[in-house]
Amino acid sequence: MALDPALFGAETLTVGRTTLAAWTIAAVATAGVIVRPWRLPEAIWAAAGALLLVLLGLLPADDALAGILKGTDVYLFLIGMMVLAELARQEKLFDWLATVAVRHAKGSGRRLFALVYGVGIVVTVFLSNDATAVVLTPAVYAAARAAGAPALPYLFVCAFIANAASFVLPISNPANLVIFGDRMPPLATWLATFTLPSIAAIALTYIALRLMLRRSIPATLAATVPETRLTREGRLAAIGIGCTALVLIAASALGWELGLPTFLAGIGTATAILAVGGRSPLPVLRHVSWSVLPLVAGLFVLVEALQKTGVIGLLAGVVAHFAAESIAWTAAGAAVAVAVASNLMNNLPVGLIAGSTAAAVGLHDHIAGAVLIAVDLGPNLSVTGSLATILWLTALRREGEHVGAWQFLKLGLVVMPPALAGALLAHALTAP
Repeated sequence: MALDPALFGAETLTVGRTTLAAWTIAAVATAGVIVRPWRLPEAIWAAAGALLLVLLGLLPADDALAGILKGTDVYLFLIGMMVLAELARQEKLFDWLATVAVRHAKGSGRRLFALVYGVGIVVTVFLSNDATAVVLTPAVYAAARAAGAPALPYLFVCAFIANAASFVLPISNPANLVIFGDRMPPLATWLATFTLPSIAAIALTYIALRLMLRRSIPATLAATVPETRLTREGRLAAIGIGCTALVLIAASALGWELGLPTFLAGIGTATAILAVGGRSPLPVLRHVSWSVLPLVAGLFVLVEALQKTGVIGLLAGVVAHFAAESIAWTAAGAAVAVAVASNLMNNLPVGLIAGSTAAAVGLHDHIAGAVLIAVDLGPNLSVTGSLATILWLTALRREGEHVGAWQFLKLGLVVMPPALAGALLAHALTAP
């Protein structure tokens, strides 16, 4: 089918030296985030790329600042969630949950697999996929070792459920905020749109993982494991997380942006727990992964540069053209393209580009929903697909475990495509 350039809108794409330079810097910075040459933190590459665009005059400072400010809701959300997650980690709430799972497994490695999967769903849904990667992973590792089981099959659960369950609620993945921004659907609409696709993604991911890892899951576990007691502060952390979830569900139902409520809930919970224990906030603040914030801010600037050079306008025109032909086929095609791109570029910059494209063209709700599913679930193909998976790899290295890119890809090639197809089919069936 021939594409009429007139359908791309007024904005045209002229590839001059300035445009090419901006694209090159954005591409190199994104590659640096994914590959981490010389083991430099991801945030350094994103921030360096953003700074270089400004210093070379490829992006005006005012536009760069505007790009950074677009992420305000995401920053507030991440701060609140990271503080909550770090509190829960320090109070050993997740260690307790993992120990409870081992005890309820009653000596069955297969039952433990299902229980860890269930805990991963709960943590992802109510604390975000990054929390599952950062704090549940070491707890599951410790529980598996205490039970005398090989840790890797249970650790894979943490990686895959972190993405598979990340569109149950708007708060389950920061990418959800990035894609919809101030156009976030009310909670009732969100649940009507994504509940069935989420069930399909979670169920199909479990089935595929269970089949692929069946030979490495032990039949029996150690009869007893060391008991982890939940302290008073740990119980307060659990209550705080529950209250935060209720606040965010209410905020979503009212159509509010989620960043500020998450921030206030996280800071409020931390203040209460630290006051009860008479402790300084410094240990919590010291261990929060603050580098995530400049990473996200740098990516916002890189996407702003792409928008200024006309890439977003071009993509918006292409999507609008095909959407006029068929909503259903455009949704499916966009989802597949976004899923593949998320593994090549990481889903955070892809989500930012998709969100900007959606805002530019006013995407049909069905297409926007399919794109969100692809941004959240698509990264289960490779280790570079999502920030959560990258954080999961970091957590594994701290425990002395190593998962190679090919090892993950072999599993992802079996697990992700059926889950994505099932979720998209469920999404199509629930479309009005």
